[in-house]
Amino acid sequence: MIPRELLAALRTIEIHTARLANENLSGTYTSSFKGQGLAFREVRPYQMGDDVRSIDWNVSARMSETFVKVFVEEREMTVMLVVDLSPSERFGTQRAPKTRVASEVAALLAFSAIRNNDRVGMILSTSQVERIVPPKKGEKHVMRVVREILGFEPRSAGVVAARAPDAPPPLGAQTDLKTALEALVGVARRRSIAFVVSDFFAQGYERALAVAARKHDVIPVVLVDPRDMELPDVGLATFEDLESGESVLVDTSDPYVRASYADAMKKLALARSQAFLKLGVDTVEIRTGGSFVKPLRDLFARRARRMRTR
Repeated sequence: MIPRELLAALRTIEIHTARLANENLSGTYTSSFKGQGLAFREVRPYQMGDDVRSIDWNVSARMSETFVKVFVEEREMTVMLVVDLSPSERFGTQRAPKTRVASEVAALLAFSAIRNNDRVGMILSTSQVERIVPPKKGEKHVMRVVREILGFEPRSAGVVAARAPDAPPPLGAQTDLKTALEALVGVARRRSIAFVVSDFFAQGYERALAVAARKHDVIPVVLVDPRDMELPDVGLATFEDLESGESVLVDTSDPYVRASYADAMKKLALARSQAFLKLGVDTVEIRTGGSFVKPLRDLFARRARRMRTR
């Protein structure tokens, strides 16, 4: 049985993101990604100006007339969503926690994909690969993808105990993007569009990302909360590491403490950006307090412009 609260959240996301996909992303999505290549459609009589390399000599010899092969772009693609659901994804101080934003982003991308007859698959990951949803088409499949995120229960948690409806779901132990990216390479055999949705608070994933980017069109979707980057001045406060469980008492009224934290987070973000730039992958940043539609629309528009100039 699906809890009533989960059904309500699913319905809200379905209505909202399906409309947004139609109104905001339908055109830019289509023009942003190349198909899988060219597929043969038919032969037709040669016309002045046709490329002589397209002449079908076998058919021409049989018909005593020159015929050329006609090819069309094989448009159907596979979109893979690699979604990080480690404990840090529960964090969020603005409109919604990162897990909710991740579900909205996944739904919007999935609806955009099926509107173009593409298949959608998903890999859910924490400190291990938790779920693999094989690529399929259809709106029911999209809602299964969203349901897997919103109703996620980690295997690493063992037997899941009953919890109050308003309690946050348990998430995995830690973040391991390396394993998730290795699973992407192993599972998706054909070249796919792979959106990696995470806050990227992880280490040691860069080589796996490089391998995945050579095989697939990988797009990191970085989830950011304002408090990831700077501490508020609230005096003495206890902070808990959601992944290690460690607590620490911090004097946030000290300007040096706040400045040191902000500097460390800026360096982390810069290192991440440089790693993406070195690999030549497109990336998009989505904030928990802002629109998740505009950044994706801008990303697709940039890609579309770049493809038109090639």
